[in-house]
Amino acid sequence: MKHHTGSLEVITGSMFCGKTDELIRRLRRATIARQKVQVFKPVIDNRYSVEKVTSHAGSEFDAIPIHSASELLARLDVETTVVAIDEAQFFDDKILAICHNLADKGLRVIVAGLDTDFRGEPFGQMPALMAQAERVDKLHAICMVCGEPASRTQRLVNGNPARYDEPVVVVGAAELYEARCREHHDVPRG
Repeated sequence: MKHHTGSLEVITGSMFCGKTDELIRRLRRATIARQKVQVFKPVIDNRYSVEKVTSHAGSEFDAIPIHSASELLARLDVETTVVAIDEAQFFDDKILAICHNLADKGLRVIVAGLDTDFRGEPFGQMPALMAQAERVDKLHAICMVCGEPASRTQRLVNGNPARYDEPVVVVGAAELYEARCREHHDVPRG
């Protein structure tokens, strides 16, 4: 089933806010509607399964691991009407043009990813994708310190907040990261 017009949807927020669960929910609905769905994820994200997007809660959906945004086009089936991209913050700057190109061709493009890195700064191409999307849903987790809504991702090193000068990309889950509110997000400098 083809769409009348293409669109770009972005699901974003901190770690543990349910981005991948929401992505999978939308993909299951598209599948029920008999739409041809393809899901892509960066090869670097091998936390749970290489060929599935998997939420921290355990939901999963088959996915194609790719090294770069350009590889997505090479792996795209001509019958596909819904393209999903998980962990989009890890892709190079070509991801923006590719998403627009697909939406311009009438495809529904659903992107999920972190809006900010562990420092609380914009992450990769996510800000540009959010600015140019037809729909943006920013989800919130629960702060692991106070229980309030959390919008930030805290990286921990030996139980302590990671310093600002630590590498931006370190793939991990609950063993390295916590959701935090603004008050309890801590990134020591210097």
